[in-house]
Amino acid sequence: MASQSSPTADARSTVDVLRQRYAQRLPTSLHDLAGPTDGEVELPLHIAWSGLRTYNLHRPRQRMSYYRTVLTEGQRDDLTALLDGDLLVSQWPVLRTLVSRHIRDVWEAVFPALTGGTSAAA
Repeated sequence: MASQSSPTADARSTVDVLRQRYAQRLPTSLHDLAGPTDGEVELPLHIAWSGLRTYNLHRPRQRMSYYRTVLTEGQRDDLTALLDGDLLVSQWPVLRTLVSRHIRDVWEAVFPALTGGTSAAA
């Protein structure tokens, strides 16, 4: 008889895989995030393969959507090139509600500055 894993074990392993995937993408420091802070930015196709690709960072809703998309789909090089550390910190209180729990947990665990704490990596 084949062994079956429990739904709880499957969910836990999925959570672990997702968290590991997002953790591998993290920059070393929030200071490494040196992306644009204004103007229009066009995301590469590997990040935004459908829908809106060009975002005006002066428009708060577009900026929030841009950050959410990059956090969700970007690799480490994308994060450092497309996100700005200061903007990320200032937007985090709202942005954290727009990204998945896995992304939020990984970023907040490594960068306590996002939640008002301090860290040498911040």
